[in-house]
Amino acid sequence: MAARPVAAGKKRKATPSSKGRSDSKKARVEESKAVKVKVKTLSASSDDFSDSDPEGGGVGLDAGDKERSPNRTDSGASGNAFDRTLAAGLTSRESHAKQKQLAQERKAAKPLADEVQRTKKIWERLRRKSHVPKEERQKLVEELFGIITGRCRDFVLKHDAVRAVQTAIKYATPDQRRQIARELEGSYAQLAESKYAKFLIGKLLVHQDDEIRDLVIPNFYGKVRKLINHPEASWILDDIYRTVASKEQKATLLREWYGPEFSIKELTKDAKPTADLKEILAAEPSKRGPIRKTLLDMINSLVQKRMTGFTMLHDAMLQYFVTTQPGTEEFSEFVEMVKGDETGDLLKNMAFTKSGARLSCLLLAYGSAKDRKQYLKAYKDTLALMSGDQHAHTVILTAYDVIDDTKLTAKSIFPELVGEKDDEQAQNIVGAANNPNARTTFLYLFEGLSRSLFPASHSFDHEVLKQVHEIRKTTSKKDANIRQQELIAALSPQLLRAIEQVAADLTSTAFGCQFITDVLLSGTGDKTKALEAIAQSALGDPKEEPAAQGGLDAVPHISATPFGGRMLKSLIQGGRFDKATGTIIPADPPLNFSDTLYPVVKDYIIDWATGPSSFVVVGLLESNDFGSTDELKRTLERNKQVLEQAAVEMTPEQKAAKDAQEDKPEKGGKKGKKRSDAAVGNVGSKILLGKL
Repeated sequence: MAARPVAAGKKRKATPSSKGRSDSKKARVEESKAVKVKVKTLSASSDDFSDSDPEGGGVGLDAGDKERSPNRTDSGASGNAFDRTLAAGLTSRESHAKQKQLAQERKAAKPLADEVQRTKKIWERLRRKSHVPKEERQKLVEELFGIITGRCRDFVLKHDAVRAVQTAIKYATPDQRRQIARELEGSYAQLAESKYAKFLIGKLLVHQDDEIRDLVIPNFYGKVRKLINHPEASWILDDIYRTVASKEQKATLLREWYGPEFSIKELTKDAKPTADLKEILAAEPSKRGPIRKTLLDMINSLVQKRMTGFTMLHDAMLQYFVTTQPGTEEFSEFVEMVKGDETGDLLKNMAFTKSGARLSCLLLAYGSAKDRKQYLKAYKDTLALMSGDQHAHTVILTAYDVIDDTKLTAKSIFPELVGEKDDEQAQNIVGAANNPNARTTFLYLFEGLSRSLFPASHSFDHEVLKQVHEIRKTTSKKDANIRQQELIAALSPQLLRAIEQVAADLTSTAFGCQFITDVLLSGTGDKTKALEAIAQSALGDPKEEPAAQGGLDAVPHISATPFGGRMLKSLIQGGRFDKATGTIIPADPPLNFSDTLYPVVKDYIIDWATGPSSFVVVGLLESNDFGSTDELKRTLERNKQVLEQAAVEMTPEQKAAKDAQEDKPEKGGKKGKKRSDAAVGNVGSKILLGKL
């Protein structure tokens, strides 16, 4: 046994009898050797070992343990366990079996042990849905409900049993789900704090049952300030707030951020709940200071903890911001708190919620040039994802409107939207052009707040951008038209190149055709190759049936689609129609698309003149810069009889509309009456006959 080291500068004390010490040391060495021999013998023939044989030779195991140093390592501990195994007369396998048996006995001694074990067996079978026949599944679910009914609270707080309750909810009828929800009433706040039981709340609410919703959500009233800071409960609380809570329930939950008095039901039970902080402060101006301080402390607490992805947090931040006067110390303090998030996660998360996106746009609008640059830097590597989001794309549009440094905007935003690799840019642009949100990040520069780009479904965008336009009058220096033209000049070359490369893909959709029209009419740069590519997309026989390729649906000829015909007519006209003056405002420089298109379609010009896109031929005749007007007129005159026939015969579209009208039943059950005043014949063919 090794001696302990002696500290520097100290002498070891002499023992009273060195002889006695020497004899003691010799005895210990002999005993140690005897123990080693004994262990070796036992490991060689453990089957012959018996507790009833004390005469086995060597020193007893207990005595050997006492002689060992108290400062043993882990290897000594494992040796001690090995010694106990030997003392019990068991092999390693027998020892493990005994330990397993003891563990099972401990589990069996717990409450509901047999029931929990059976529910786990049922869950193990039910979770493999495709391997369980329907009849067997119904029997298992009935058995599972028989076990858990009346005892749900005992099951849901056990991490292994709560899965069985979730499975029961999955296969339950609406009445059974409501029964479980009623059993658990009063315990939902506790379940939300559980690492596993919180998912059961989501299982109950995902079915959009109003009765269950009204049972669950009131359990969180008065506890929002505690739960929103809890690492487990905060996420399920925010999911409930974001997805299933009604307007009044959202207001009740959000009001608790304003102070403890808003958590007391007795103080607010008679009033209709509102979370509009402006309205609350207008009713009680004396509480402005305490309410805003409490709210800011709650916001700052979550921001410091990096828990910035909550919709409820973004709603609270917007309420604080809109009640803050720009230029004040409170305003500056709030802005610095947002900018103080070094990771940028706060701004990124805010962009993807409705309130967060509005707040991000207002921060950009009110910010200084330095602030705007910092905000833009935070969105790096996220802009492509933001462009396709329902709310986040509005932040990009606001950046176009308020950042005066257009070189910074073009350098920071366009490479992410378009893509940095040349072979991927065209397909990225096609995907964005056909996305209802991402398309606005390209076409807003060309169209502005037009109704065709911002329909009723994008009313949020229209409202926010109108507000931004008012704010930028005092916070931005550059003229809006100059800023717009500089951004168009930076973006146009990449868009024109994409049109040249994938014209066929773009012309096959309505959004793609609108994209082409806007870029070619309002963009800058050399458009010759792009116009030629568009003309080539009109090549071929309009009456030929399209063939499916590569397992994809057949793409009809461009003349057979209404959006394709409108696009070609707009390009032939060479400008946008001004409703105020009733005239076409030509593009500068002129497109001269008529002379590019006519050589491609002249072999089938009569099919165009009598088909769905007959107005394309009308546009050619009316175009001032078309150089083959006389040739086109002579061709139409030679086929005047065909035009006359098309002008009086019902088109396929008119026939389909008539059949649909006749098959449509009226309120009395009778089929619809024939419409005698419906237009018949190709209108474009009629106009062409009038021009000959």
